[in-house]
Amino acid sequence: MSIKEAILTKLADFMAISHLEIKDTTGKHTHHKNFDGGFHLNAIIVSDDFANLKLINRHQLVYKALGSMIKNEIHALSMKTFTVDEWKNHVA
Repeated sequence: MSIKEAILTKLADFMAISHLEIKDTTGKHTHHKNFDGGFHLNAIIVSDDFANLKLINRHQLVYKALGSMIKNEIHALSMKTFTVDEWKNHVA
């Protein structure tokens, strides 16, 4: 199972995912002095479960869904979270 599939599976257990993009930037970090493994990822997550939630609450929901992946497989996660309407306006 790829990291994207694993993330989608975890997120789908907590919320309805309308769109998910994952960009793996780990290769840019492997030469860092303190690199000790783990994925470095950028994510776009679209779900109406984010409606009426502040940014920090959206991120907390994602972290809760990913659980132990954050401490183990994922070293760094940068995310942008949108509702379906926000996403439509963003890409329009």
